Amino acid sequence: MTARPVLTIAALTLRETSRRRVLRVLLALTVTLLALSAWGFSRIDAEFGGLTTGEARLVASMVLNLVMFGLSLIAALGTAFLAGPTLAGEIESGIALAVLARPIRRSAVLLGKWLGLVTFGSGFVAMAGLAQLLIVRTTLGYWPPQPAAGLALLAAQTTVLLTLGLLLSTAMSPMASGIAAVGLFGATWIAGVVGGVGRVLGNDGVAHVGTVSRMLLPTDGLWRGAMYAFQDPTALTQFGPDIFPLLVSESALTPAYLGWAGLWVALILGLAGVSFLRRDL
Repeated sequence: MTARPVLTIAALTLRETSRRRVLRVLLALTVTLLALSAWGFSRIDAEFGGLTTGEARLVASMVLNLVMFGLSLIAALGTAFLAGPTLAGEIESGIALAVLARPIRRSAVLLGKWLGLVTFGSGFVAMAGLAQLLIVRTTLGYWPPQPAAGLALLAAQTTVLLTLGLLLSTAMSPMASGIAAVGLFGATWIAGVVGGVGRVLGNDGVAHVGTVSRMLLPTDGLWRGAMYAFQDPTALTQFGPDIFPLLVSESALTPAYLGWAGLWVALILGLAGVSFLRRDL
């Protein structure tokens, strides 16, 4: 399989994505979130002007993680509902049959669409996330210790979810695949919260729920790594992860977990390829 058909389909996917109505909704939600966060961070400085530099950094760090979760949720919703129509919609409309009537392999079509969606999702996260970081820097003077790593992990989270959505779209309708992907994303996040509560209460059985869920779907694990990259290093010493499990991450991600996330994407993309090859057009 040559790279040219893959890159051509990736470019076409990017062009098609830019025309979808979902993109307008995604942009509107993002602009709204950025505007509200700018107002909120400015009010923190106005209402609590007596904060010391360390206290301001700590507050900015935790609120930034909360806002970044909202950004990751918007990215998850957008990519999940873009991945479904990109493949399943073309199958239902007959466009895929017309494309595949030419000497183009199905694997090239799938890989090209995946590459186009990854490029879009990563670019969106990078631009929106950087805008959010600049807002915090302007209003409270806080700059996270590892901004590039945090944005990269958010982009990886988006890649994981859109890969799952692409797999589901080979077997479901566009709407059903989007709903299923977002539902699994939410279920994994809830399982992570439950695991955190179990850790606080000293219940190892409940704590393992979060660990298992992060292995089955790495979105929550990657989000925890992004939180660690964005938060102030003193947050753990000041409060500890057991007090604010939703706003503070305990440690950076290990190379082994990052490797598993990459392997997970490769496995799911391979399953999507097998499913697409067997799909009747």
